[in-house]
Amino acid sequence: MIRGLFRFIYNVLRMFVRLFDLLVRGVFYASLIFGLGVLVSLFFRPAPEVPAGSALVLSPVGTLVEQTELEPPLALLRAGGAPAGHVRLADLVEAVRSARDDHRIAALVIETDELIGGGLSKLAELRAAIADFKASGKPVLARGERFTQSQYYLASVADEVHLSPDGFVLLRGLARYGTYFRDALDRLGVKIHVFRVGEYKSFSEPFTRNDMSDEDREATRDLLGGLWRIMRDDIATSRKLAAEAVDAHVNDIRGALAAAGGDAAKAALDTGLVDRFSTRDEWRARLIEAVGKAPDGEEPRRIDIDHYLAVVAGQQEASPASVAVIVAQGTIVDGAEPTGVVAGDTFAHLIRAARENERIKAVVLRIDSPGGSAWASELIRRELELTREAGKPVIASMSSVAASGGYWIASGADEIWAAPATVTGSIGIFGLFPEFSEPLRRLGIGVDGVATAPLAGALDPRRPLDPAAAEAMQLSIEHGYRRFLEVVAKARNMTVDEVDTVARGRVWTGEAALGLGLVDKLGGLQGAIDAAAARAGLADYEVVWPEAIESLEQRLLRRLLRTGEDLGLEFASRGLATGPLAGLVGEVQRSTADLLRWNDPRHLYLHCLCETP
Repeated sequence: MIRGLFRFIYNVLRMFVRLFDLLVRGVFYASLIFGLGVLVSLFFRPAPEVPAGSALVLSPVGTLVEQTELEPPLALLRAGGAPAGHVRLADLVEAVRSARDDHRIAALVIETDELIGGGLSKLAELRAAIADFKASGKPVLARGERFTQSQYYLASVADEVHLSPDGFVLLRGLARYGTYFRDALDRLGVKIHVFRVGEYKSFSEPFTRNDMSDEDREATRDLLGGLWRIMRDDIATSRKLAAEAVDAHVNDIRGALAAAGGDAAKAALDTGLVDRFSTRDEWRARLIEAVGKAPDGEEPRRIDIDHYLAVVAGQQEASPASVAVIVAQGTIVDGAEPTGVVAGDTFAHLIRAARENERIKAVVLRIDSPGGSAWASELIRRELELTREAGKPVIASMSSVAASGGYWIASGADEIWAAPATVTGSIGIFGLFPEFSEPLRRLGIGVDGVATAPLAGALDPRRPLDPAAAEAMQLSIEHGYRRFLEVVAKARNMTVDEVDTVARGRVWTGEAALGLGLVDKLGGLQGAIDAAAARAGLADYEVVWPEAIESLEQRLLRRLLRTGEDLGLEFASRGLATGPLAGLVGEVQRSTADLLRWNDPRHLYLHCLCETP
């Protein structure tokens, strides 16, 4: 009886094993067939074509960035099921520039409804490429269901700007309001010890104040004023309006709405911000009028950016020489990391590989970073310096932000290029040390022990910070600031005192930085690439984009770890993520995520509390 029972169990288990084996084999062969099908579709599909007389459609989805990265899984949840998306600025600029002299492209169409933003300087760089396209005599048409400020700034360069009859143009100027935690931290008993040099170095102020300091207010007012003048003047020039008319509309939107009977679309039309209203079917008819119908006879003759770039790439011929563009986007951190942050070891390796590659004759470092680790910043700067010593030109090209540590790494270049609307400078240094001894005491938790020297255990956040350790930290910060001044003075051919005058942690627009001697030229990425090629004596070259490569296992592990961090923040804020507290919760989450990335071995940071509009 028992033997029969065991035989039955054995047969059942063997049957399940066989079924599982068959299932695994079936999944394997199905995956193999699917993979082969994908490869066949990729390598044997017909090449895309550009119908003669087409309109190139520029309809960016998401945020303009210098380098795209894989979104973490929770991004889908936060976006309500649809990823916000990133669009690589260089791809859009390349498509528009290629289309300028392409006889198959008859017009450029801009549709901005899914554009989120991406920094004023990035929008301005794309705008400049569109203006160059216009100079060829080809028309540029733009439409939006409604226009946010970023969307309108891009669309306003067009020959015709269309708006939905029930839409609006939301021009509201620029602002920066921070959240300050001093009283909340005091109530919790948390002390934040700050060590800094530079009265304008405001990154630590949210933890030590309840309001904006006078110095930060002064610098921010000047910065935003400069950025707004750039945006306003560009809009006024494109729309053939007086700058004062744009200011009047922004400063008295209530009056403009009252004059239009509350109709926001009419107010925009009356001001001259748009040319006409059009519904979706009227817009389609206008495009057919401009470029004709596609072969199917229903839609306008058009081609999107992705398909057009595939055509352009297929027409390019390999060149024996290259200019390498290395993108430094995000917070500067120590160690090795893939895209998303500027990791010192990773970028040192990328720059070294470019230096040792015989085909690469020059390097352009494209910077979009507010700074971070002082240690990692110096690693990167030194590799750039070695590249120059090896005879290869190095050009730094600043995107939306290249401040503090972002400026430190730029100082390793032969030339520094910035956009007029770049946020740069912030030459200063600081350190933060949190102390939790009081919250632990209130909970009845004691911390005690022994040490063999005064500094052993001195930087333990569970214990009060020893005055000697605090003094040592401040001395290190002051030394770091002097080092920063010396690095910049040597790179910019200035005295230390001259650098100190424009440093102290203050941020500047790229336009202002040019006048102060902190940058060499104003221009976009293409200007920097041209300058690098000229220094290298290149007439025929191609542009390559080295970037960190990680294995599938590394990518999965990193995403799992980041998802765990995100879940911690997500669950902590659940119930507060909607309603009036959403903005505050979002800011705390962003600040926490940034602080968690800080890993400088000396706890010294070159970081700017600055974001571009």
